[in-house]
Amino acid sequence: MREFIPPATRFITLPDGFTMRRGGVLDGARVAYEAVGRLNEARDNVVLVLTGMSPDAHITAHEEDATPGWWEHMVGPGRPIDTDRWYVICVNALGSCKGSTGPASVDPTTGEPYGMRFPQLSIEDVADAAAILVRALEVDTLACVVGASMGGMSALSLLVRHPGLARNLINISGAVHALPYAIAVRSLQREAIRSDPRWSHGRYRDDALHYPRSGMRLARKLGMMTYRSAREWDQRFGRARLTGNRRSENRPFDPEFRVEGYLQAHADRFAHHFDPNSYLYLSRCIDLFDLGESCGGTQDAALARLSLDAALVIGVETDTLFPLHQQRQIADGLRKGGTEVQFKALESDEGHDAFLVDVARFGPPIAKFLSLIW
Repeated sequence: MREFIPPATRFITLPDGFTMRRGGVLDGARVAYEAVGRLNEARDNVVLVLTGMSPDAHITAHEEDATPGWWEHMVGPGRPIDTDRWYVICVNALGSCKGSTGPASVDPTTGEPYGMRFPQLSIEDVADAAAILVRALEVDTLACVVGASMGGMSALSLLVRHPGLARNLINISGAVHALPYAIAVRSLQREAIRSDPRWSHGRYRDDALHYPRSGMRLARKLGMMTYRSAREWDQRFGRARLTGNRRSENRPFDPEFRVEGYLQAHADRFAHHFDPNSYLYLSRCIDLFDLGESCGGTQDAALARLSLDAALVIGVETDTLFPLHQQRQIADGLRKGGTEVQFKALESDEGHDAFLVDVARFGPPIAKFLSLIW
């Protein structure tokens, strides 16, 4: 087990006795973040970004780390989330292996990585840890909280559990709960990891002989198939073959099509850059989240009670993982509570991951919304 922490990552220590919603406590835990832009004197120009399942806190290149971030073309000077105007804080989710305390972190009571002894994780824990970080940075009220995918769930949970912490919301490809199809896919991903003999009930080591590489590669391939759309696969790959590929009589099932090569390349890169146990915990907490259950009521009632000035809710017609009707539900629920809502149904071919790559479509409405609340 190993953590993968960007060089410019900063940390906030959570109070000892941090209580997890589904049982268990964390002592000596921390939350990782990076901040870009300049905090103004009134401390009211803060945009908080809550990530999806796998990103770290390095959202964009800056003076302390010039490598491109995971949302490089969206965040920065003159970009849709303009760091000449906004002070942007990106938080790595609790339970991750990218700096925040998770299964790959050392348990202070044993001196060994938590592994499967880590308490069951919930989206509510992720939200509470982010709220503690915001207050530790002496920010009373966020100008806006931005969440995409799992981060969209975390943003809703944060707003429900910490009323008044943010004035505005940008929710991208989010949901109030996971649907059966998405739960089924993530269940297969977890099974792939846990079925790898090298997973060893979560007690693997980070070396070639003891790391569940096969399970992680298969889990990532399954994920990639849901992050993009069938329409994009058709347009991007068709039935094109890998160049220079010759089928071996002894290995007739090696990748032959370009789409197979694409999946294999992504899986190979990901397999050794994310902790398998963190993958299991974060994946499961997405399945378990239900905004209504979280606050002891219905989902619509939870959305209606949010006291926000304005919200931008964006979804994509080709998203099969968090379908467009789930974003429409968020927009409708917020309107019932009096929030001024802009709802955007985009036609991007890139599916659930469109917000990461289709800046041409996502950038303008995000930039316009942030200009209006400025």
